[in-house]
Amino acid sequence: MSPDIALGITLSPVGFFDAFKRWRLARKGMSSGKKRRVQSDGGVASSLDRSPWVRFALYLTFCAAASVLIMKGVSTLDGFDELTVEAKRLDFALYAFFIALSGAAVLELNLDLAARRNGRVMLMLGGILVHLALMRGFGLIAEVNRLPLEFGFLLTPFVLAPMIHTVLLGRALGIFSSIYVTLLGVLLVPVDEKGMYLAVSLLCGLVAVQALHQTRRRVQLLRAGFYSGLMALVLSMIFGAIDLRSLMQPDAMHEWKLVGLASAMALGMGIGIALLVSGFLPVLEGLFKLTTDISWLELSDLNHRLLRRLQLEAPGTFHHSLVVASLSEAAAEAVGANAAMCRVGAYYHDIGKLKKPEYFIENQSDGAENPHDSLTPTMSALIITAHVKDGVDLALKNKLNPRVIDVIREHHGDSLVTYFYRRAREQKKAEMEKVEKGLENPEDLPKVDEKNFRYPGPTPRSRESGIISLADAIESASRTIKKPTPAKIRSLVDDIVEARVSDGQLDNCLLTIRDLAKVKDVFCKTLRSMLHSRIDYPKDDEKGRKSDLEKRAAAEKSKAPKANGNGDQQTAKPAVPDPPATDALKSANP
Repeated sequence: MSPDIALGITLSPVGFFDAFKRWRLARKGMSSGKKRRVQSDGGVASSLDRSPWVRFALYLTFCAAASVLIMKGVSTLDGFDELTVEAKRLDFALYAFFIALSGAAVLELNLDLAARRNGRVMLMLGGILVHLALMRGFGLIAEVNRLPLEFGFLLTPFVLAPMIHTVLLGRALGIFSSIYVTLLGVLLVPVDEKGMYLAVSLLCGLVAVQALHQTRRRVQLLRAGFYSGLMALVLSMIFGAIDLRSLMQPDAMHEWKLVGLASAMALGMGIGIALLVSGFLPVLEGLFKLTTDISWLELSDLNHRLLRRLQLEAPGTFHHSLVVASLSEAAAEAVGANAAMCRVGAYYHDIGKLKKPEYFIENQSDGAENPHDSLTPTMSALIITAHVKDGVDLALKNKLNPRVIDVIREHHGDSLVTYFYRRAREQKKAEMEKVEKGLENPEDLPKVDEKNFRYPGPTPRSRESGIISLADAIESASRTIKKPTPAKIRSLVDDIVEARVSDGQLDNCLLTIRDLAKVKDVFCKTLRSMLHSRIDYPKDDEKGRKSDLEKRAAAEKSKAPKANGNGDQQTAKPAVPDPPATDALKSANP
């Protein structure tokens, strides 16, 4: 018994019967005994990831953990007895609980992008708690070593959580993180530093968030860390944490040394946090099923083995994918979608055609026999639609990103293979005419079911999938335009988008009417630049004269009398007419 069948037996009773059925078919030679790879939706994990009860538990845990962390980590309160200090700690814990509760409410009510997924909520709240814990840890280091104010204050990791959340979840959640690590962190600093901490933490976080907008290179992380460290240094000088007046005194070498160490600490802390975030990004992406623009650019390498196979075995499909990538990336940038993901998804959306590349017209050479000519329309449609399932199978085998697999599944939705459906109906109509003439039996007529000519779906469920779906259809159709003009291109784009909308293919992809208008404008502009015409270059006059002289010399040489072997000259004989022409003359004049 094959390993796949054994696996099916251990999974569930349904898997057992399915495996047993495949085993019986394999025994009869009607099946290979293997099961096509399919993308698992992860029923239990998906339900937990979207469960409101799990999200409520995460919010409650965050509020309680923030309270305990603040209560245990609040700075020593000098001048109070032990009972008063404990009462103050409880007060601070209560402050932290309600601040954390307000953060959970903001996250739930306004930032639905994160609140829809419990994994992202955990990343948000967990990042804030880790930030506070590290902040308290560095504070203890400063207290134990009795570091000066400028050293202890600048040792605070102001931008850790904002940088992580901006790169992984976007700018809006990065701003949220900057605000709430500031509001909660201010409870951990001494009383005389609270105002300065509020200003420095908030401004450094916002600088880091702005510097990391649309992060596509790891060097941007280092740049953001440097900018945030520079901001912390400048604000510390403005607020007096670093005393610049002492530098003007005579014999201020020691003060210059302290300022230099403080500057190095501020900049080094910012760059060090950036390096830490850069190192942990791959771990966090894998743990929370996220993909940054940095990873998308790494995945866009055309030297991937699937893309190399596509280039060699299906060059027409490979070129089509490159054009779709350019179209979808430009459209995604216009509407604020993930342009890097659109490019990568477009590269891989048709890899299923590697199974039978010769059945797709872009891979057929001119004059070659079309294999669909010997197939029924139903069989042709089955082969065409199968490239979606074959693509998912190849993507799972090569461990592609799950969002790329979603694009492969969704880029045709459940649309109709129109060409073969119409061909099947025309054949049935021709057969009906034979039945009316009594030449065919009505029971022998083929059944034309529209379901057999539709892709398996589902329809696009993200803006990126919807854009790639439109770009795929428009690029294919644009190849049929003869002598393209802006009016023809615009009409084609409008017709295809309208057809997709009326067919319900874009109902679930979150593209608005305004987004579609921008997408159509970008498609038209890009296609006009791709399908532009070129001028006819005139031939060089000197080359033209030389070719004319050569032709004349060859003609005169053919007309000149030739010498035979004995030195005599003989004239050229008239050409004998071709046999077909001679036969035609004979038949015309008997």
